[in-house]
Amino acid sequence: MSHCHAGHDHAGHNHGDGHDHSDDLTPALQTLLYEQIDFGAVTTLNEATPRSGAAVVQKTWAQRLEPQPELESDADEQLLMMVPFTGQVRLHSILLRTSPTASAPRTLKVFLNRDDLDFGTATELAPTQAVELAQTADVQEHPVKRARFNATRCLALFFEDNFGRGDEDVTRLSYLAFKGDFMSLSKEPVNFLYEAAANPGDHQAIAGTKQGMGSQLGGPGGRDGM
Repeated sequence: MSHCHAGHDHAGHNHGDGHDHSDDLTPALQTLLYEQIDFGAVTTLNEATPRSGAAVVQKTWAQRLEPQPELESDADEQLLMMVPFTGQVRLHSILLRTSPTASAPRTLKVFLNRDDLDFGTATELAPTQAVELAQTADVQEHPVKRARFNATRCLALFFEDNFGRGDEDVTRLSYLAFKGDFMSLSKEPVNFLYEAAANPGDHQAIAGTKQGMGSQLGGPGGRDGM
């Protein structure tokens, strides 16, 4: 796990040819899955301010240290976020920034390709991976077990508790991002099948489809054409 230390991070500042430890995460920015997030479909349960969870996810890398917008929990310390992607991704790691206070989330449970969870099911089900978070204002990067996240279409993130250990009802999160590889979902095979079905010369070859070759399908409904 690597950290980006807020206290030493100065934009555009590099100490000669030496290694600037405050920018440890920067060289891999090309792997940030920012443009591949479906921001309009991000949902957060138990957020105090509507759409604040989506606003935190929409922060760019350059905005990672800005205190606002911030996601705060409402009725209790738990938060449940659903983050869908615009295609399939290979997830490498989760980045987030919280705080050194008791309101920092402590346990994150990650569920792969689940957009149907509520707090009850998220509590009962075994997560794809559980992550113990740090109580810090640094940007944390938590690697995932890549073999489990090779075909990620959406993530459910369950922040189960915070460092208040029952004495703090508000959980706060100010930055959330993801690293990985994006795999564009090509539509070419669909177009090819459509063109084939529209070609009269291919009717004999696809007589068993639902394209409705009438008498070739063995009568009304085509039940005998398989």
